[in-house]
Amino acid sequence: MSIQRHPAKLLLLSAALICAPAAAIAQEPAGPPAMTYADIVDLADSAPLVLRAQIRQQATVERERSPGLAPGFVRLYVEARTTALIAGNAPVGEALRYLVDVPLDAKGKAPKLKKQEVILFARPVSGHPDQLQLVDPQAQFPYSEQFEARLRPVLSELLAADAPPRVTGIRDALAVEGTLVGESETQLFLDTANDGPVSVTIVRRPGQTPRWGVSWTEIVDQSARAPQHNTLAWYRLACSLPATLPANANLSRDPRERALATADYALVREALGPCSRTRE
Repeated sequence: MSIQRHPAKLLLLSAALICAPAAAIAQEPAGPPAMTYADIVDLADSAPLVLRAQIRQQATVERERSPGLAPGFVRLYVEARTTALIAGNAPVGEALRYLVDVPLDAKGKAPKLKKQEVILFARPVSGHPDQLQLVDPQAQFPYSEQFEARLRPVLSELLAADAPPRVTGIRDALAVEGTLVGESETQLFLDTANDGPVSVTIVRRPGQTPRWGVSWTEIVDQSARAPQHNTLAWYRLACSLPATLPANANLSRDPRERALATADYALVREALGPCSRTRE
């Protein structure tokens, strides 16, 4: 198939890709087996459409017409057939067209993807149900049952009515010492994208291991629990909170209580662990 047969479509798709949010492109491809939980949420959370498709045709876009293309990659114009809409409510045609950046093969050529089943993370192109814009230039992955099995629970969490909101920062932190030696309580109040109330409480009792939990409602609950790893609640905290407590968020005035708030925040960060990613 010659790329020259679709000049208007190519220009429209090229404009959509160029207007996409800037995304750093890794030098090595991140296939589904290597992707972390955070990688999957990053993609799914930004994609109005997640679908499965079969590639029917491909054509190489010349490098001079591929702005932002990373070394070792090639940009393809792809025609595909929708086989399943996994998530999303925008109209999608059976025939699809989109641009994607894929790594060159061992011979330095574009890989042959015809008939390959893929999963796409995309957004619709207004007025063109047969065209897609990938949420980042590499948001196409080989389909496998294992990858879909990892993906579907993430989508279910994101679409749930009580899904944890995106955390954008720390508004306030306040530590208060109790009447007994070694007794204290620290509360962290977080900012979110939808201004929803989120608070983290760290409780210390004499002779006991410090305990902390997160509340996603207006009620500050001492019995709240810490989120399990590789859940959306964990992702919202581990992948959004800063490494250290911002000094301007610490409302405690007493030096001991300020130090306590800082230590309790460090305890939460350590318990959450790193937000590991294989994709930038």
